[in-house]
Amino acid sequence: MVIITTKPEHLSGELNLPGDKSITHRALLIGALARGITEVRGFLDSEDCRSTIGCLEALGVKINRRANRLFIEGRDMKLAEPEQVLNAGNSGTTARLLLGILAGQSFRAAVAGDYSLQQRPMKRVVEPLRLMGAQIEGEGDRLPLEIKGSGLHPINYRTQQASAQVKSAIILAGLYPAGETTVVEPYRSRDHTELMLAQFGAELKIEGQSVSIGGQPRLKGSLVRVPGDLSAAAFFMVAAAIVNKSEIMLKNVGINPTRSGILDALTEMGVSLEIMNRRLWGREPVADIAVRGGAFLKGITVDGELIPRLIDEIPILAVAAAVAEGRTEIKDAAELRVKEADRISALAGQLKRLGVRIEEKKDGMIIEGESRLVGNNVESFGDHRIAMALAVAGLAAEGDTLVHNAEVIGISFPGFMAAMRSLIN
Repeated sequence: MVIITTKPEHLSGELNLPGDKSITHRALLIGALARGITEVRGFLDSEDCRSTIGCLEALGVKINRRANRLFIEGRDMKLAEPEQVLNAGNSGTTARLLLGILAGQSFRAAVAGDYSLQQRPMKRVVEPLRLMGAQIEGEGDRLPLEIKGSGLHPINYRTQQASAQVKSAIILAGLYPAGETTVVEPYRSRDHTELMLAQFGAELKIEGQSVSIGGQPRLKGSLVRVPGDLSAAAFFMVAAAIVNKSEIMLKNVGINPTRSGILDALTEMGVSLEIMNRRLWGREPVADIAVRGGAFLKGITVDGELIPRLIDEIPILAVAAAVAEGRTEIKDAAELRVKEADRISALAGQLKRLGVRIEEKKDGMIIEGESRLVGNNVESFGDHRIAMALAVAGLAAEGDTLVHNAEVIGISFPGFMAAMRSLIN
């Protein structure tokens, strides 16, 4: 599929964004482990989340859908032995968090994924789960992996880099053994897992970059309202910021502080945005975000502890940097090399095709701003965030921008282009 974008006069209107992907995954997984019924409102119906649903159903979890709600019949920590390989599709969250849960089961299961997911590293999850007592086999510690759950024991584990997926896998495995399991990160990663487990009745201790969970809790089914996805919102925030005379409102967006680095970065760049109507949905902070175009933007440095808080938003942040005045440098982001694509290489190569002056670095990139963007044929490299970022870049380019293999956007945001078209007046 090819999508075409071109420079509009302005963007205006109001959007209710699809549900947060990270929170949807966790609501499904934790709901499956709880006792009783968990109701999930506003879930994200995307390919990645459907992969999680499919895996859970293969593990004996009954999930019913009514309109925009899911009802999960929890199995009180004990899943059923699957009769087939569990297919995580393209979803790294599904694969890694599921491995943590399977480590505490009493049966053997195999987890696989598509070609892209098979190239992505699993050792960071496999290693601590083995230390806890799980038996995991697979070539090069990549998918497909076969895991034999067993009697686990708690560990105190220090990760080499901040990763919510790694932390979550260990915490979920830590639900099973008696005692306390602790994960310490160099920087704090997003905490959706901790917030949701606490809502379901688990006992956690959080001190700085350390998270500890007490084993063998009795999780109780709960109501989960899923906020709008901040990662999805970022594409529209930048779109409005780089198109003059734009004025948009994004409703009910999750603004979890462990996740909201993109708001800090865009504010530092000079984007005119206002966060209004702050409130809580469960334990997750939610707000409405107004963005106006035409503000003077300047380059910034993005590194250190900010990176885990906006790692998924770096592709669209690079688009804002391309039109800002001055230099933007992104460092400490080597994690981008092992996403759905090598996002550093893919982004640098494709933005150059649009006229952006960008230099690829081992752990990031340097972007010289005030680029004059010119429409061209560009490629998603099978990465949904690269595809959406390039589509937004086309809004600031002269002529048409054609994004090839854009069907991958369905992984996280099936209605992306329809939402964008609704703002073009």
